[in-house]
Amino acid sequence: MPNVIVPNKKEPVISLILSLVIPGLGQLYNTQVKKGAILFIAYVVSIVLVYATWSNFVGFCIMVLPLAIWLYGMFDAYREATKINKGEPSKDWLS
Repeated sequence: MPNVIVPNKKEPVISLILSLVIPGLGQLYNTQVKKGAILFIAYVVSIVLVYATWSNFVGFCIMVLPLAIWLYGMFDAYREATKINKGEPSKDWLS
């Protein structure tokens, strides 16, 4: 009997929910450690930037940045889990 490698199946909804709770956590679930770490750090830095510049117009303008990172993280986690289940290649950033 030949050796067949079966990829670990990932639940896309679980990936999405994990990224909903903490940006980057869904990527960690999908075993994309670098991408998850980058998303988490980018989210934290964007929150700090918003609070640091809140008193002026720049802070108000970049207020959308944490939201964009958070939404992208959820979308990407769901999409990548689906790709993993289909057996399609999935790239981690900086690989």
